[in-house]
Amino acid sequence: MGYEWATTRSDEAARFGTEAFYASVGRAFVTMCAIVPALFLVEAIDVALGPGTLDVAGGIIPHRLDGLDGILFSPFLHADWDHLYGNAVPLILLGTFAMAGGARRFIWSTFLIMMVSGIGVWFIGDPNTVTVGASGVIFGYLGLLLMRGIVERSWWNFAVFLFIGLLYWYQLYGILPTDPRVSWQGHLLGLLGGFIAAVVFRRRRL
Repeated sequence: MGYEWATTRSDEAARFGTEAFYASVGRAFVTMCAIVPALFLVEAIDVALGPGTLDVAGGIIPHRLDGLDGILFSPFLHADWDHLYGNAVPLILLGTFAMAGGARRFIWSTFLIMMVSGIGVWFIGDPNTVTVGASGVIFGYLGLLLMRGIVERSWWNFAVFLFIGLLYWYQLYGILPTDPRVSWQGHLLGLLGGFIAAVVFRRRRL
């Protein structure tokens, strides 16, 4: 049985069109805009140490015990600048609306998405690869918003999912094994993690 997230004054922030709602979105946007530059700093450190140094040290290496720590660290690492640029904007957009539903729910949902995606990649990924990148979390936020729209009957969550989905429709193929350089397992399992997080940490309707 899922845990029904207790609500108090956050109820007002969940209602689309209220001042509290827009304030919540604004705070979340500022927070995400502060988080993403930290990822650029990590990539700069990786380049300074020698491209790929941090990726190998902190990425997910399937089936290997020394690759387990990548479940926690890999979302903060990227293969190169282009990889990071490609993830930065959708991470800000989706993260903003995922966080607007409550900071505590956002933190726990992000952790669950990372666990589902990361552990899944470790079990079923190619042992000859190192998986890094925030795209599993991005797909998780996409699934989170879709499922929140359904289980919480929140049309604005569903509308954001549709908007982002249409904006980045070409990237949705990332859940299919179409490109050997792309971790479709991380994307697909991240999406599943988002579905699970939306149910587990759903808001109780009063």
